[in-house]
Amino acid sequence: MNRVEFEVVDVVRPEVGGADPDAVETVRQLTITVDGVPLEALARPVELPFASADGQAELAGRYQALQDLRVCWPSRHFLDEPFLSESDDGDAVLMGCICGDPGCWPLSADIGLDDHTVTWSRFNNVHRPHWDHSALGPFVFDRAQYEAALRRTRQE
Repeated sequence: MNRVEFEVVDVVRPEVGGADPDAVETVRQLTITVDGVPLEALARPVELPFASADGQAELAGRYQALQDLRVCWPSRHFLDEPFLSESDDGDAVLMGCICGDPGCWPLSADIGLDDHTVTWSRFNNVHRPHWDHSALGPFVFDRAQYEAALRRTRQE
């Protein structure tokens, strides 16, 4: 079985849209690791052949942790009620664009639940439907470990 960790972190980055080119801002993000590896790092080698064929190798794995912390516990976004979705079939956005807009460049997956496991499968980026993500996952998590990791994201 795979192991997932969710962590809310503060990231200092150049200020988006600011007049001062040296200005920085601190943003809170929900990072995701699978078996100790950041999710975007797992996506990059899968996407690289397709991004390279498109002449845009730099786009492979170019995702950022979600800044919309409404996905944190007690939200069921990462369970069975995704509210960030870019398709009509109910997939959940797991990561977004480096600009901070999850819809700009989303990495999404189907999330399946049973009594003992949570499964992430059918990864996709709606802006590149011809990219084959079948080598990414599926990831199967112990539901108790998954929900415990998710509960630690609760924001006060």
